[in-house]
Amino acid sequence: MSTSGPDTRAAAAVAALRRRGWTLATAESLTAGLLAATVAEVPGASAVLRGGLVVYATDLKHDLAGVPREVLDRHGAVSAETARALAVGAALRCGADVGVGLTGVAGPDRQEGHPVGTVHVGVCAPGVEARSVRMLLGGGRDAIRRGACAAALEIVVGVADSDGNESGV
Repeated sequence: MSTSGPDTRAAAAVAALRRRGWTLATAESLTAGLLAATVAEVPGASAVLRGGLVVYATDLKHDLAGVPREVLDRHGAVSAETARALAVGAALRCGADVGVGLTGVAGPDRQEGHPVGTVHVGVCAPGVEARSVRMLLGGGRDAIRRGACAAALEIVVGVADSDGNESGV
């Protein structure tokens, strides 16, 4: 979020979703609602943003977003599998076309053996199998959280602008 107006990536995501007639929901762990708030800054976001879940605590990933306990037990809270399940859970729970799940380690300490800066962004959309992208971001907590949001917005634009093939993510 910025004080100088909406994030240009968020504006691009809102525009791309509007073109498709799709709605968006988020399930956010390390970003704790920052992605949904960033999208909400865009004028006209209400046409696409359905809502979001803040699932900072691991148990809420299951209880609110519906991530299967087996996924959390086998792969952990910081994993590609959890990010994909968060995306699907967000879409289902909020009645949206597109779901985005964000999980990772903003620091200051490692989590589940993963270094600070590890981020997984999951996405699901009509005609697109749920998938995730893993990245390692640098900087402090704020930079990692903002970088995760920026990456998620770019992924949303890619998926919305794609024709359902793998080029969207």
